[in-house]
Amino acid sequence: MHQVESMAYAGEKPWHGLGTKLQPNQSIDDWKESAGMDWSIQDSEVRYITGQNGIGTINAFPEQKVLYRSDTKAPLAVVSKRFQVVQPGEILEFYRDLTEVGGFELETAGVLREGRKFWALARTGQSVSLKGRDRVDGYLLLATACDGTLATTAQFTSVRVVCNNTLSIALGDNRGAIKVPHRSQFDPNMVKRQLGITVSAWDGFVVRMKALVDRPVDPDSVEGLLRRILTYPGQGGDSTVVNEQAVKAVRSLYDGGGKGALYASSRGTAWGLLNSVTEYVDHHRRARSDDHRRDAAWFGQGAQIKQKTWDEMMKLVA
Repeated sequence: MHQVESMAYAGEKPWHGLGTKLQPNQSIDDWKESAGMDWSIQDSEVRYITGQNGIGTINAFPEQKVLYRSDTKAPLAVVSKRFQVVQPGEILEFYRDLTEVGGFELETAGVLREGRKFWALARTGQSVSLKGRDRVDGYLLLATACDGTLATTAQFTSVRVVCNNTLSIALGDNRGAIKVPHRSQFDPNMVKRQLGITVSAWDGFVVRMKALVDRPVDPDSVEGLLRRILTYPGQGGDSTVVNEQAVKAVRSLYDGGGKGALYASSRGTAWGLLNSVTEYVDHHRRARSDDHRRDAAWFGQGAQIKQKTWDEMMKLVA
């Protein structure tokens, strides 16, 4: 069961092989059409019927509104009157000047969960090769949801080419993302200004990646590190339980089973350990579908595991 409703991509086929392939450097309008983002979210007041068997008086509930798709009229969510909608087209428009004059290139964009969530991902043009062959590229992800499950979120992300692992790049004060809650108006220029102060975020990230490549990990301490990272809350919520299955899976990726695990940059290093966790979260962690896994890896529990791993690895190079 795919959560992806529609999607477009340029370059390599994305994680689940779905989507419409676009030639590089297409216009934003072409992207809207190919990614299935050329519709809008409309709203209507909530009505309900009182009486037996649906026959009776129609009443209004003015505090809430129903959001629905302009094309299919399918309902998306019931939200508060104050909820500020961000349209699918606005997500792509955000990249118009970045792609036309900023050297960015859109790589994927699409709609999840029947239109409730949509995103676009663009390559920033920043790239580094660690130890000569381990390439990591910089991206900017923008995503939102109209059912209240996700604030409009802009974040720099890195993608390790060999295995397609993703990691959010911390901004200036170690925030992973800029989030605009739906009670506020989404102002793309303000978000860009907030991101603008962090163009140096990539340079700082490269310095940290190189430090992880240069940091050997004592084979005897790998198990302990993984057992600290790969936990879940126990019953009652007070205790944490080690996820033994995850520890085993990540260990085998680190010991050579992972893509790029035998590169000079990864073998026996903190960078290799970090990537064995991100590969597990992005590609192997149990999930109802690949789309659910990707959603969790970008925005949910998977993203939290990756952040926790990054924090632990940063302690090693502090």
